[in-house]
Amino acid sequence: MTHHLSPLPEPWPEDIARLLSAYPSSDGYILSLFRTFANSRRFLKKGVPNLLDRDSPLDLRTREIVILRVTANLHCAYEWGVHAAIFAKAAKFTPEQVAATTQPDIDPALWPPGEVRLIRAVDEVCRNAALSPAVRATFEEDWSAEQQLEILALCGAYHTVSFVANIAGLPHEAFVGPDIQALAPTRP
Repeated sequence: MTHHLSPLPEPWPEDIARLLSAYPSSDGYILSLFRTFANSRRFLKKGVPNLLDRDSPLDLRTREIVILRVTANLHCAYEWGVHAAIFAKAAKFTPEQVAATTQPDIDPALWPPGEVRLIRAVDEVCRNAALSPAVRATFEEDWSAEQQLEILALCGAYHTVSFVANIAGLPHEAFVGPDIQALAPTRP
């Protein structure tokens, strides 16, 4: 018997419904990704920590740069689209910056220098699980130890999210309009 990873349909068992109620929703709608997590009670409870809370040592824009870049590096159109549609405006990204997060080479003309250094660090973490000495030096200058750990945790969490969404083959959510879908990263 094969077990295709996909969103768990309703009705959910009581314990799954309770766990899902802790996840963000809009008018009762729970994202396909979170319903896919629901295939495992353990994963739903522990799989991906919520790093998008108000206690984060990173501002929204920094978190979204990391998330958009990680999901683009992993060709995760689903999660990239969710974040581009929901958070890009609040993070004050220009349309050009949103599109640039999917490009292999970063255009320094589009970003302040600190954000260019952050994107380079995220790219190296995604590619090598490490930082070259030069990138590490600027990473340590730009970010406190607490912020560095948060950035690395976001990279790891959104690797996991990308793995789940890509393997489940999740289509774009309905609220991700065609303009965002057209920009989304595609598999090479």
